[in-house]
Amino acid sequence: MKKQRLFTPGPTMVPEDVLLEMARPQQHHRTAEFREMFKEVTELLGYLFQTKGTCLTLTGSGTAAGEAAIVSCCPPGKGHKVLCCHGGKFGERWAEICAAFDIPHAKYDFEWGSGAKPDVIDKMLAEDKDIDTLTVVHSETCSSSLSDIEAISKVAKKHGAMLIVDGITAVGAIPVKVDEWGIDVYFTGSQKALMLPPGLAFLAVSDAAWTRIDAGSGHQYYNNLKKFRKSLANNDTPYTPNNQLIRGLQSVLRRIREEGLESIWFHTSLNARATRAAIAAMDLQLFAADPVDSVTGIVLPEGVDEPVLRKTMRQKFGMQIAGGQGHIKGKVVRISHMGYCDSFDTLSVISALELVLHAQGHKLTLGAGLAAAQTVFAESYEKM
Repeated sequence: MKKQRLFTPGPTMVPEDVLLEMARPQQHHRTAEFREMFKEVTELLGYLFQTKGTCLTLTGSGTAAGEAAIVSCCPPGKGHKVLCCHGGKFGERWAEICAAFDIPHAKYDFEWGSGAKPDVIDKMLAEDKDIDTLTVVHSETCSSSLSDIEAISKVAKKHGAMLIVDGITAVGAIPVKVDEWGIDVYFTGSQKALMLPPGLAFLAVSDAAWTRIDAGSGHQYYNNLKKFRKSLANNDTPYTPNNQLIRGLQSVLRRIREEGLESIWFHTSLNARATRAAIAAMDLQLFAADPVDSVTGIVLPEGVDEPVLRKTMRQKFGMQIAGGQGHIKGKVVRISHMGYCDSFDTLSVISALELVLHAQGHKLTLGAGLAAAQTVFAESYEKM
């Protein structure tokens, strides 16, 4: 029987001990025991986000957190205007939310595979004084690209604009320093680097953001961040939470705290660098010009059938990787390096990719990608 391995950039593999923790008998959420667990989870989220600000947990997807952040900070009819920076499907989503809630917004479109450029944002903010908010994707999952959030935050502060960051495939995978970088709202979801099934969303909200939120009244009912903050004062939630996922979250966050974020960032980067070395050795092309360490995008050579490649990897080797989205669908595959993924998982997926590419007629020397990846690991062996 084949072991099943998830290399999709969400959902990702869930550790066995976390699965077992979530299989324990259901606990009622309006109890002292739940509130004690939720208190610990909230404190550990502060470490994860590297913030002393307010950390909120919503039952919903990362999109729920994004909508809550945008509409809470920019309630319609209150004179706010958002600059939506997007070079991928998820950046586009935040502009769609602005449109859905009639929030005035402008768009900064840039090439997929590139990150948002601070100098371009600086120019756009200088030219349009009505813009008082930015939405930026830290790690654009669909294009496997990285934006320099630290630099962008400096630009936002220069113009007095609030910065809302989508860190759904960044938190717990690559460096994220909410307080040090001066980010106003940063959000993520459970099914990426946090090694959980889908169903929870998290936000780190600064004091400056709360000043904006408290000054307005949005059109939300469920995604009203003020309600979540009010309940948090009693280590509780305003609505029914996903108890079992929060139990799993407690286990995951303890694991992250024990290992340390710097170690996690290092190993994610190491897996990404090994994969990129393998790509070059297999005569393949990296998709992103500004690659992110959490997920690697690979341009498939002519003659390789993308759906067949992914189906073969899944059925023959138990390896699930992701395809491209939007206009790169059928042209690109993506491999995740987030969460419960170690060096031997990485070597396994590289080996399977070599075999399937070889079977589809791509000219490569079997083992070349594997050897290139092993070389990267060998060079970092003492730090592993």
